[in-house]
Amino acid sequence: MKRPATILVVEDDIALNDAYKMILGTISQHAVLTAYNGQEALDVIAGQQKDPSIILLDLNMPVMSGIEFLREYQPKNHPESTIIVFSNYDSHRDIDEAHELGVDRYVLKARIAPKDLVHLVDSILREKSKA
Repeated sequence: MKRPATILVVEDDIALNDAYKMILGTISQHAVLTAYNGQEALDVIAGQQKDPSIILLDLNMPVMSGIEFLREYQPKNHPESTIIVFSNYDSHRDIDEAHELGVDRYVLKARIAPKDLVHLVDSILREKSKA
């Protein structure tokens, strides 16, 4: 049996945050942590013994945006975390900056079905387990 991974969902929309937690936690059996903005995400990560395997990150959030989170977290210093920007915000400038800051992938929320999200997460985890 596969070992559950820890996934951090950083999404300010409560309904979406709950849906992602249910999909990834219940269906895929992963440990899912949640935060509603970048500052909460930093606080959640600081309270863990190790970094999450995957961070699903919205860009447009109050308090601390996804870009501000990336600047503070510095993904290149946390290679054990795969960061997926999961947003409907499609500013090319911000997407380019997110990639420069170390984001691994960008996915438009509106274009991914729940089963595709599970497949994406599971495929990333399979890649990580082979490395």
